[in-house]
Amino acid sequence: MSKRQVIVVGAGAAGLMAAGQAAAAGAETLLLEKMDRPGVKLRITGQGRCNLTHVDPVRDALKRFVAGAHFVRPALYAFPSADLRSFFQDLGVPTEVQRGGRVFPVSEDARDVVHALVGWVHQQGATLRTESSVKRLLVNAGRVTGVHTADDRDYRADAVIVATGGASYPSTGSTGDGYRLAEAVGHNIVPIRPALVPLETAGDVARRLEGLSLRNVSIAVWIDEAKGAALRARAFGEMVFTSFGVSGPIVLTLSRQVVDALRAGQQVALSIDLKPALDHPTLDARLLREVAASPKRHFHTMLKELLPRSLIPVCVDLTGIPAHRPAHAITAEERRRLRVWLKDFRLDVTGHRPLSEAIVTAGGVDTAQVDPHTMGSRIVEGLFFSGEVLDIDAETGGYNLQAAFSTGWVAGRSAAGHTRGRP
Repeated sequence: MSKRQVIVVGAGAAGLMAAGQAAAAGAETLLLEKMDRPGVKLRITGQGRCNLTHVDPVRDALKRFVAGAHFVRPALYAFPSADLRSFFQDLGVPTEVQRGGRVFPVSEDARDVVHALVGWVHQQGATLRTESSVKRLLVNAGRVTGVHTADDRDYRADAVIVATGGASYPSTGSTGDGYRLAEAVGHNIVPIRPALVPLETAGDVARRLEGLSLRNVSIAVWIDEAKGAALRARAFGEMVFTSFGVSGPIVLTLSRQVVDALRAGQQVALSIDLKPALDHPTLDARLLREVAASPKRHFHTMLKELLPRSLIPVCVDLTGIPAHRPAHAITAEERRRLRVWLKDFRLDVTGHRPLSEAIVTAGGVDTAQVDPHTMGSRIVEGLFFSGEVLDIDAETGGYNLQAAFSTGWVAGRSAAGHTRGRP
C-alpha cells in the first residue's frame, strides 16, 4: 500500500482541474483514470471543438442551470468564466467568443485543451495513472482513508475527490461509477436520467425532413395540453431534424423538462414557430403580399419564398392546401390554416434518445449532502466531489463544462487544505 495525501478519481475536466489545483496547493496528488488516456469525453465535447464556457456573468449563468443553481453558485463565483479563459490563455490555449456568447479555443480543437490540462497537471507535480479503475472507497469511522482499485490495490489518502462524470457517452468511461462509489458510503443519489438529449417524435415528419437544419426558430414545450396544462418552456435558436425526431441546440436545451415530463407519464408536444419575428397580423399581411405578387403561381411555388425546399411538401400535407392551387384561389380559411401552421408546427414527442447519447446526465450525488463552499461531503470526512457526478446540470452553451472546472477548482484546493488540517 502506498501513501498519497489526495487521490482524485477520474481524469475528465473536473478531475484534471481538481488534481492540478490540489498539487499546486502542495498536496501529494494521485490522479486515477479508468481509461487508457485522460480526458476522453472532453476530447469530443462541442463536436470536437470544445465549448469551454460562456461569457455570461455568474448571475446570468446561474439562470441557465436547471438543477443545482444555488449549490454551484459559490464555485462559479470562486472560479468564473473570465478566470477559466485566463487560465487557458496562460497554458497557451487562447479562447474566442463565438455566436451566442459561447467560448471555444481559437484552434477549435478539444485535443489542445486536453493536452494543455494534462501537461499542467504534470507540471504541478501530480501523478497520473491510467487504466486504474476504482472499485470502492475506503472509509473508517466516518472518514475516508483511500481507495481500492480493480487490480486489487489499496491506495491510502487523507482526502479523495470523486470526479468520475455522469453516465452519458459510456464509451468515454462515464459509466456511473461515481454514483455507486458515493452511494456505497452513505450518499443519496438523485435518480439519473438524460439531459441535453435528442427527442423522438411521432409519425414520419421528422424522417421526411432528416438533415434539415432550421435557424432563428422558436420551440415551445406543451405538457398535457389536453388536460389544460400551460406552456412549460420556450427556446429560440437552431434545431435539426433527424431520422427519429429532432435535435440541435434549442431542442437539447428543452429536453431536460421533456424527459422529466415523459418519465411522469405526461403527454408532450413541441410547437415550432417558423416565423417568430412576425406576429399573426404581420404574417397574414406577408401572405397577402405573396399572393398579390404572383396570383397565378401555384401554392407550392409560393411557399419557396417562405420555407426551405424540403419543408414545402410537409407544409402542403399538413395544411391540406392543394400544391397546384393558384395563389389567387387560396381561400381566407386556407390562408389562416397556413398562417397558424407557420406559427404552430406541431410534433408529438414519443420519447428521447438513451442516456448513452445524452450530452449531460441529470441527477447524481445529492447536493444537500455536499458543502457548496468546499465540495466536501457532509457524510464522510475527507471525501469531496466535483463535476457531473453531482446533481447539477445546465442548458447547452458551455455552462456544464464551466461547472465542472469550477467545482474541480474548489474541490482540489479544499482537499489540499483538508490534508493540512484546515477546514
